[in-house]
This record gives sequence, C-alpha cells and structure tokens, in this order.
Amino acid sequence: MAQFRLQGSKVLAVDLTGDAVKAKNGSMVAYEGDMTFKKMTGGGDGLRGMVTRRLTGEQMEVMEVKGRGTCFFADRATEINLVSLRGETLYVEASNLLAADSSLRTGTTFTGLRGASQGNGLFTTTVEGTGQAAIMSDGTAIVLRVTPSTPLQVDPGAYIAHTGKLKQHFQSGVNFRTFIGEGSGEAFQIRFEGEGLVYVQPSERTTFGGDV
Repeated sequence: MAQFRLQGSKVLAVDLTGDAVKAKNGSMVAYEGDMTFKKMTGGGDGLRGMVTRRLTGEQMEVMEVKGRGTCFFADRATEINLVSLRGETLYVEASNLLAADSSLRTGTTFTGLRGASQGNGLFTTTVEGTGQAAIMSDGTAIVLRVTPSTPLQVDPGAYIAHTGKLKQHFQSGVNFRTFIGEGSGEAFQIRFEGEGLVYVQPSERTTFGGDV
C-alpha cells in the first residue's frame, strides 16, 4: 500500500513500491524513481462515474500514478491534511481532494440542501475503504468532533469534509456575520448531529447565497 507523508504542510510525498495512487490531475510537482501517469475518466470510476459526475456537477479530474519511488504532490500552495480510513467513508468537496490510495473507492453521494448552499450541486465526493487520503484546505484546517451531546454548526463556505455517522441539516436565516452586521444575501449554515469528525478551513468559498 502506498505510504503518505507530508513534506512541510503544503507538499504531499507518496512512497510507492509498485502500487498506485489516485491524485488530482496536474498536482504532481516532482518524482523520484520509475513512474507512469494515466488520466482516469469519471474521477476513476469509469464511464458510469463520468456520467454521474456530469449529472451531479461534481468535477474531479483524476490521474493514476503507478511505479516505484516517491512522487510529490501540491496544489496552489494549499495546506494538506492526511486522513486515515479503516473501512470508513470520507465525504469531501471534490475541489478539496488531492490524493487517495488506489485501493480506496471514490464516488458521489446526495447531500441534500447543504450542497445547494454552496452552489456546487446537491452531491459530494465519497472516498471509502481502508487506506490514506489527502485533503486540501485554504489555511490550516481544524478537526472538530461531533458527539450526540455536542452537535456542531458550520459555515458552508468553510466546510471541507467529514467522517463518521453524521446527519446534516441545512439551516437558513442564521449567519455568523449577522451578529456583527456584515451579513449579505440569505444566511446559511450546516448543523451536524451524531458521532464523527468535521474538517473546517479558516477561509470561506463564495456560496450560492452570497457571502456566508
């Protein structure tokens, strides 16, 4: 299995011993050893995955890197966070997924109104199985734990990913900036309930409802 490690906080090094890794197309910045590169259709899910992504609006151009040596990945100097999965599912915005072990299955799933608040469609990318994945964040991400007694509210523009048995509820009319008089457009937030982890970045995307 490929070994993921960080070189600083903005470069991912993946050690390969004849195995493969899936990564965001164009994210390779250097490599040592003997490597082959292959563009994958539909985010690595073949024709069916490609059609699904066109219908859902989830865009994830993926390449497969295979060989022996070390490959280095980076994207726009964003911060990189490693996630270890043990039979779990990682739910992540397609634009925030940098790389995943080739043994991990990728797909899409319906996320309800949370996706609509971001203007990214109603679906998000899933990564499931046993192995490592690398996700990107604009600034150093924080990982927040959700328990049955401690639900979590998140700005949809700052949300990156989550794992665990979590339920999402889309809420309108509440905005973190409303309290300081800087809100604009309709206000949104996501409420997570259950048991799991939520990854949040210290920066916000432009969302469908305006700045949130």
